[in-house]
Amino acid sequence: MPYIEKLCSLCEKLGCEYRLNEPLKNHTTFKIGGNAKILVEINSTDTLAELVKFLNKDSVRFFVIGKGSNILAHDDGFDGVILKVSNKFSNVRMTDENEIYCTAGTPLSELCLFALEHSMTGLEFAYGIPGTAGGALFMNAGAYGGEIKDVVVSARCIDKNGNIITINAEDMKLSYRHSIFSENTDYIIADMTFSLEKGEKSEIKSKMDELLQKRKDKQPLEFPSAGSTFKRPEGSYASLLIEQCGLKGMSAGDAQVSEKHSGFVINKGNATFADVLELTGQVKEIVKEKTGYTLELEPIILK
Repeated sequence: MPYIEKLCSLCEKLGCEYRLNEPLKNHTTFKIGGNAKILVEINSTDTLAELVKFLNKDSVRFFVIGKGSNILAHDDGFDGVILKVSNKFSNVRMTDENEIYCTAGTPLSELCLFALEHSMTGLEFAYGIPGTAGGALFMNAGAYGGEIKDVVVSARCIDKNGNIITINAEDMKLSYRHSIFSENTDYIIADMTFSLEKGEKSEIKSKMDELLQKRKDKQPLEFPSAGSTFKRPEGSYASLLIEQCGLKGMSAGDAQVSEKHSGFVINKGNATFADVLELTGQVKEIVKEKTGYTLELEPIILK
């Protein structure tokens, strides 16, 4: 493909790493996925802007990932460019007495520990969510009664022309597992600002430890997964419905409904994209038939 050579040259000029024919299973928490034509590690906002401008100008297909914690990638891979916004694009700092700035690639755990270090409360719920700050804002991640929308103030993002624009929280359309960024993928999150409150460090740490222990006790963290596999249906919980239908432990290939937490489909070893789709399809069908509820997949399908 003619764009590959130009893209490699641009990456070298911008000082960012790239890999050709890179297995996506190495970049998703599900450990599933074939090769991407090229994967580029983003190292700055300016780099992201330059690359997005180049890719859109040449009409090259691309997709942005963070830690790949909410993604189910196809066995055939991705015929295009993966822009990885992760550890190489990680920076967090205080910008005001109650405000924390961080780049999109900052791991959520790092952001939460930074808040703890500065005795700031409001992000405890996010501790243990295995993603980046950018990914968390993209899907308005939430747990244990908290959501990103409770603490975000604004974000800078890149539009399809490579321009850097600022979007305030009230314009982000933040709702359950949804944002303007998931609705309009022309906006790519570069960095964001959170507003927190001063708190007691010992109380903050105690809450973080408590929630992390809850995750360890209830979730199958010892197996690869994409986290919660189904969105919460209005009026119930996916895990409750799946358990009521007796589907714990149900398998297709190496994909299995976790016996520890029925809301998780896990990779027992060598699960494929096809295994997961077959299993989740069966789960949705049985739950609909037995309970009347329609389950919707939470992970983004990348193919």
